[in-house]
Amino acid sequence: MALGGERGLWVLCIAFRLLNALLVRTYFNPDEHWQALEVAHRIVFGYGHLTWEWNKGLRSYLHPLMFAALYKMLAVLKLDTPWFMARSPRLFQSLIAAAGDVYLWKLSRRAFGDRVAKWTMFCQLVNWFTFFCMVRTLSSSIETVLTTIALFYWSSPTIDKHFGFMSNRQLALCVAWISCAIRPTSAVIWLYVGIYHLYECRDKFRYLLHEVLPIGCVILGATFALDRIMYGKWIFVPLRFFQFNFLSGGGDFYGSHPWHWYFTQGFPAMAFTHLPLAVLGIWWSREWFLAGLVAWILFTYSLLGHKEFRFVLPALPLAMLFAGYSLASIEAGSKKIVKEKSGGRWPLKLTIILIGLLVSNAPTALYTSLVHQRGSEAVMEYLGKEATDQRVESIAFLTQCHATPFYSSLHKDLPMRFLDCSPSSDGGKDEASRFMEDPLAALSVMFGDGNVPSHIVFFDSLEDKLRPFLEARSYKLVKKVFHAHFPVDRELQAYLCVFSTTKRPLSTASESFHSR
Repeated sequence: MALGGERGLWVLCIAFRLLNALLVRTYFNPDEHWQALEVAHRIVFGYGHLTWEWNKGLRSYLHPLMFAALYKMLAVLKLDTPWFMARSPRLFQSLIAAAGDVYLWKLSRRAFGDRVAKWTMFCQLVNWFTFFCMVRTLSSSIETVLTTIALFYWSSPTIDKHFGFMSNRQLALCVAWISCAIRPTSAVIWLYVGIYHLYECRDKFRYLLHEVLPIGCVILGATFALDRIMYGKWIFVPLRFFQFNFLSGGGDFYGSHPWHWYFTQGFPAMAFTHLPLAVLGIWWSREWFLAGLVAWILFTYSLLGHKEFRFVLPALPLAMLFAGYSLASIEAGSKKIVKEKSGGRWPLKLTIILIGLLVSNAPTALYTSLVHQRGSEAVMEYLGKEATDQRVESIAFLTQCHATPFYSSLHKDLPMRFLDCSPSSDGGKDEASRFMEDPLAALSVMFGDGNVPSHIVFFDSLEDKLRPFLEARSYKLVKKVFHAHFPVDRELQAYLCVFSTTKRPLSTASESFHSR
């Protein structure tokens, strides 16, 4: 490393990811806010909304508690201002993402040497989806980092002792089990790794009963006890998660995709222009264990109806590793990489490829991070400033549910509500669906008692449909925030609109309006 070895790499990755976190200003997936930050905000400050998954015990508190600790520190230091509340979670996550970068470099260096490690790091930092997603507070983001760290220690041929008693393999198991505790689907990854090693190892009995099961029992037992404290009752989250998503098909509630989606659309979009290099790297390196892990992740998740980009995020760093192998091969002029540091001039072919990677990934990363779907967070920033100046009394979000952050971003204990989309036990339509079918009829039910909110937020595509209601109650447009140039999964939602009224009962906000 030209920057002073591993220490220099840590500095580079931390600085890069901190800048990365500051440049991500768009909305991607509701879970970033609603399954981590909103829960953490409720733990620390006493108000915040818990989605239906928490009522069913489908989530562990282990992940939100990380951000609860951050929020508590901000509160103690009197730094829980709108800026810090909005920015600090991603800045914190950027440190975790930087650790993932460094350990990917260490993994590639151990597998193939310095030359491949250098180009793997280049691919990791340049890839648009890694830039767009890894600093977000999604459980998939930390799962990806933990998987990379665990794979590094798993692949170590030495028996170094950590904390005075733990071998590399045992440390890898600890990290893997923590990943499974945070995100139960991480078991998909470690089922492959565990069975592969079980087939190869000589002392299978010792491997299972002296390492895998004891460490798993300790980690899952501690998480079980933690969730008992937070839920107030005994709940074994991995079991409930498995029953809901795999046995009852509950995951399909949010939509389904064709079986081939990860192979033909999802993962190719994530790897983007690195994909051809990754395929070449697999073929040239003949590293079938890691290549098989990528294929296993994509294949297993393809069996589920509901599919999302972030579900296969742990496979992306491995794809960058193989893309790095291709670049190292092109630089060396050989498909077989000698484990030595690189030197000399780059071939013209390599220069062209590097320019292509930068030109294709950098604009995509910046556009998706700064522009596409920026309205969801920008509108909360505006409402937060208005609420701080005591110009907001209550808010109704008339969008598809969870289309914006909530209390964790506003950081004001005001009455707020949104259109609910919790699964119905009788199979009926949820509130959000009924609203979209007939907005005016739904509003007459929601605010039939005359207790209307001081502010209403909705996408501009609904403005004409809501105009009679807005005019009858003297609502005026006070803010229009750009959101997107292109539709995502429904009609184009170009702008988020904020309407406000002063003609309302100012002190009759009912408890039913207050979403907790």
